[in-house]
Amino acid sequence: MKVSIQGIGLLATGLAGWEVGRAVLAGHGSFQPGEMPDPEAALLPPNERRRSSDCVRWAVQVAQEAIAQSGLDPREVPTVFASSGGEMGVLDTLCRTLATSERVISPTLFHQSVHNTPSGYWGIATTCQQSSTALSCYDDSFAAGLLEAVTFVHVEQRPLLLVAYDLAVPAPLNEARPISAGFAVALLLAPPSDAALATMQLHLRETDQGPASHLQDLALEQVRLGNPAARSLPLLKALATGGSEKVIVSLLESQQLVLDIDSCRH
Repeated sequence: MKVSIQGIGLLATGLAGWEVGRAVLAGHGSFQPGEMPDPEAALLPPNERRRSSDCVRWAVQVAQEAIAQSGLDPREVPTVFASSGGEMGVLDTLCRTLATSERVISPTLFHQSVHNTPSGYWGIATTCQQSSTALSCYDDSFAAGLLEAVTFVHVEQRPLLLVAYDLAVPAPLNEARPISAGFAVALLLAPPSDAALATMQLHLRETDQGPASHLQDLALEQVRLGNPAARSLPLLKALATGGSEKVIVSLLESQQLVLDIDSCRH
């Protein structure tokens, strides 16, 4: 299955936006992790922004960056949102509230707890009424989301926005799910086009044919290993570097995604 990449959004410590991230991943600057970004998510109306969770703002921030690069109307673009844990910060608050004697939960907090909350807020912000899928596949959530997105584009022959995100898990939940730093990425995928940043050919193979791609930079490799959404980093590095490259991404225990990348322009 062959698709084009027409927009990229990125948000992580030391990788605040695709322009900054591209320079670092291409080796034109060193990776300098710092404070966690506080995304503005400017597409969200003021009332929704005040009520939104951190996950929503991170997801919307990268989604709006990718859409802006593509020049497409967000109202016309279906979406896939992929996250390993979703609203873990909200889950922590709910658990703490339910452990008290009063056990009173606000409707706003409850509606933020569902896995497709960022998808819903994106629909509110853009008035998009196209199809939207929210999925989770533990550490392979990005790979599962990418496979779903590429399949959609290939079958339907229309653009789609993929958004993958996971934020740090608060204690004590982080003892069971140790994610220490946030990471979010968005890719605007479309049928092959001359307007593309790159083209990508995807196929599946068995895991016994070789290991998944990793990063030579040890600090960036720790980011890749520490957040399910950051499994996208080898793909992002290939896009930042340019040229042609093969990227392998794990999918469950028995399969891998093989991505043949051919960069067209920056």
